[in-house]
Amino acid sequence: MRRLTKIARLMVPAATLLIPAASMAADIGLPALSVQTAPSGGGQTYTLTLQVLALMTALTLLPAILLMMTAFTRVIIVLSILRQALGAGQTPPNQVLIGLSLFLTFFIMTPVIDRINEDAFKPYSAGTIEASVAMDRALVPLKKFMLDQTRESDIATFVKISGGKGFASPQDVPLTLLVPAFVTSELKTAFLMGFLIFIPFVIIDLVVASVLMSMGMMMLSPVLISLPFKLMLFVLVDGWTLVMGTLASSFYS
Repeated sequence: MRRLTKIARLMVPAATLLIPAASMAADIGLPALSVQTAPSGGGQTYTLTLQVLALMTALTLLPAILLMMTAFTRVIIVLSILRQALGAGQTPPNQVLIGLSLFLTFFIMTPVIDRINEDAFKPYSAGTIEASVAMDRALVPLKKFMLDQTRESDIATFVKISGGKGFASPQDVPLTLLVPAFVTSELKTAFLMGFLIFIPFVIIDLVVASVLMSMGMMMLSPVLISLPFKLMLFVLVDGWTLVMGTLASSFYS
């Protein structure tokens, strides 16, 4: 009880010191809500507090941007189909596949990231351009990457669904149409690559099943026998290098 009494006595002065500090912080935080007009160009500049708030809001959209506007979708689908074709269960585990897909996505998107850094982030951090101009410049290389991977038929489909009449140039396609068209094209490409990966492993399964049937071993699981042969074939042809190299080169071929 004596210790609790001492702690309470120490907390009372601390609380009295924190109350004025909190009121001062509140007074300082109120001017952060102001919007000022830039001296040149007539644009608007925002205080640091609003910029941080906008940044934290944008971070919530980062997973969606990573999934829907980069190479991640194609990479993770192809690697998942490869694991299923091998028939090795949960090997490699999901954590390994996701980590590998993330780093391969960063490798593929390096030219786009460098362009955004040079054209948008560095001028904005130096104070030579405003946030809206930096955002427009950052979207240019990202849209170019997405347009290079998107089929014209997919873009035309979503333009028709939206009731539009087309655009003068590919750069005029808005993100509201480009993103779903890009994801649709990525899904098509990923499943096509997965189909080509699946064929040799299916052939091995058919050969093993035929041999077991001819030997009368119908009670023995063909998957159990074919798995070592599929793993051996995949290792002998250096399958991981082929798959990763094909995935990376498919975006810039």
